[in-house]
Amino acid sequence: MPELPEVETVRRGLAPTMVGARIERVEMRRPDLRFPFPERFVERLTGRTILALRRRAKYLLGELDSGETLVMHLGMSGSFRIESELVGEFHHPRSKAPAHDHVAFGFAGGASVVYNDPRRFGYMTLAATDALEAHPLFAEIGVEPLGPDFTAARLGALLAGARTPLKSALLDQRRIAGLGNIYVCEALHRARLSPLREAGGLSGREVGVLAKAIRSVLEAAIEAGGSTLRDHRQADGTLGYFQHAFEVYDREGAACRHPKCRGTIERIVQNGRSTFWCAVCQR
Repeated sequence: MPELPEVETVRRGLAPTMVGARIERVEMRRPDLRFPFPERFVERLTGRTILALRRRAKYLLGELDSGETLVMHLGMSGSFRIESELVGEFHHPRSKAPAHDHVAFGFAGGASVVYNDPRRFGYMTLAATDALEAHPLFAEIGVEPLGPDFTAARLGALLAGARTPLKSALLDQRRIAGLGNIYVCEALHRARLSPLREAGGLSGREVGVLAKAIRSVLEAAIEAGGSTLRDHRQADGTLGYFQHAFEVYDREGAACRHPKCRGTIERIVQNGRSTFWCAVCQR
């Protein structure tokens, strides 16, 4: 599943086409994705202008001039493709099979954005903008790790008293929004903290180092255009390149890249997810 950096990369790629644009037509080519589309989906979108395109956790949020927000989730294999007469074909095309192009948005000026999802685990809905935070999809989502509220003090409070393994606590979306398996592994390695540590047992110094590592690894991934694992591509069709900078993820048996560390990267399974780490320098 695309994680926070991938979704943020898609948001930035779509924004120039979508923000400020009027939706002239919507083609809904099936009644559902992971969930059914909301009632009157096409009617509620047609003629509306997208005022802003934001991200909350792994959701894309298109704020409309109608007072509603178009909520979009990529699921496992969902992606958006920008198609415009001015741009033409993509240099790095993604799946364009009609069976996988499920929703198309046509904008004034000729541009169109197509949602493609072979596995159909993504979904879209409409929600009242002024009540978005209370919506069931968002009511229990935690702090944004790239937002101003994510500080060492806040992270310490979120982990205080937690007896679960540190990695499991960081993956809990009720604590921190948008963190996924890849970037938790990478952040823990940067912070030199074991994924097996009890989450509530970190010192104040360790919490500070971890907060900085989480933010820095996410920022680096966004700068690189996200990571490409199986299906993820940027909105213009090009691949993300952060996977070339992985320190631990999917590097089982390779030498640890921390200076002066003689350890090798190991793989263990935690709650059904692969954890990659160095048992020598991550304590």
